[in-house]
Amino acid sequence: MDLDTTLDLTAPPVRSGSRPTTTGREIPHDQLDQFSPPAIRAELVRWAKALPGVFTGPSQVSEPSSLALRLHRPGGLWEAFLLPSRDEFGHIHRAGFLHLTLPRPLIAPLAEAGWLEAHPISRRPEWPDTIVMLYAPRDPAELDVVAAALHASWQQATSDTTTKEH
Repeated sequence: MDLDTTLDLTAPPVRSGSRPTTTGREIPHDQLDQFSPPAIRAELVRWAKALPGVFTGPSQVSEPSSLALRLHRPGGLWEAFLLPSRDEFGHIHRAGFLHLTLPRPLIAPLAEAGWLEAHPISRRPEWPDTIVMLYAPRDPAELDVVAAALHASWQQATSDTTTKEH
């Protein structure tokens, strides 16, 4: 399946239905319902693993069962990564939801359209405000939106920058 990563995420489609139930401001930050069907999650994982320069394995910052998306050659600023990792820009949980960093201009439009919520740790001043929970895609159309957001996260983490510290 070819996923559409060209969607305009500054004006995303509205996610259908109600938002999933999550643990909200609690850590661990989990999505509690509206999970990805196994085939949709498998396609998301397959697609994420195919991003150039990405390698996967257990997360350095989350539960070991989540699949970390790490870079052989990270290039983005510190807010492009899930701290304290210097190369993990996101991870996919077994239920299909993701924790990842996003470019700031995409966060508000995606939140308003019902696709994500801020990670509670991003409210702390020492952590980047770019860390979000992207809700699990439930069908191929939602998978396209999630893949476009993941692509934007990957682009941010691979951007060639000169400043790595905050």
